Amino acid sequence: MRDSRVGTLPPPCSRTPDRVEYRDVVYAEIDGYRPLTLDLTVPATATASAPVPLLVWIHGGAWRRGSPRVSESWLGAADPVKAALAAGYAMATIQYRFSGEAHYPAQRDDVRAAVTVLRGLAPETGLDPDRFGAWGESAGGHLATVLGLDRRETGPESQVQAVVAWYAPSDLAAFDRTPDSPEGMLLGPAAQQEDAVRLAGALAHVSRKAPPTLLVHGDADPLVPCSQSRRLAAALTEAGATAELVVVPGAGHCFDGADLHEPVRHSLEFFDRNL
Repeated sequence: MRDSRVGTLPPPCSRTPDRVEYRDVVYAEIDGYRPLTLDLTVPATATASAPVPLLVWIHGGAWRRGSPRVSESWLGAADPVKAALAAGYAMATIQYRFSGEAHYPAQRDDVRAAVTVLRGLAPETGLDPDRFGAWGESAGGHLATVLGLDRRETGPESQVQAVVAWYAPSDLAAFDRTPDSPEGMLLGPAAQQEDAVRLAGALAHVSRKAPPTLLVHGDADPLVPCSQSRRLAAALTEAGATAELVVVPGAGHCFDGADLHEPVRHSLEFFDRNL
């Protein structure tokens, strides 16, 4: 059997005066599945003596499709990865198992594993292990919030210190759970178990210990109602955690009909205040 590549940093695929980029860093090798990888880009100024905060981007796609390569998606118009790098952050964009490969909580466990490996790479890459943020959209926003709030069966190595979630489901019990629905495919047989469905959403894990959380949602979203973010923001505030809600007037899912640059600006300003 070949030696595991998990957590091994490959040579940079690109180096410029501004940044260093690593591609296809293996963060998990799970028996029976493809290796899971991430891309990491770090400002060239980052060193062990001058570490930089890291943002972990988690893509959407109904948990069953999508790509972490943001520039290749509709988000390229307001590329949040480039914007974060320009603001001085390191950025990691990660894969996770889709619902056709494994049922939840495999996806939560994958993003936890990615954070753990990235924290292990911090001394080598100039990341600040005490300033990790999670940033996700749609299904990726769901995973960002459960990464931040669900701290069962995990330790500080996989935790993040701030969360930004765009138009994310927070309570899966509010959605259709038939076998061919996104939520039904994500949960599998557990879709018929009310407690399992409840625990799969961030709303079930609200506490005053939650990291600072920003929720951004269009009030005309036909796929994930804005009430999902309103409820989570209200619950976090009531619990004594730091939570902010930005409602984008007239915007649909994926901020359809809105200027994409504004949610990016709100998100980076939030990370600036909380990391």
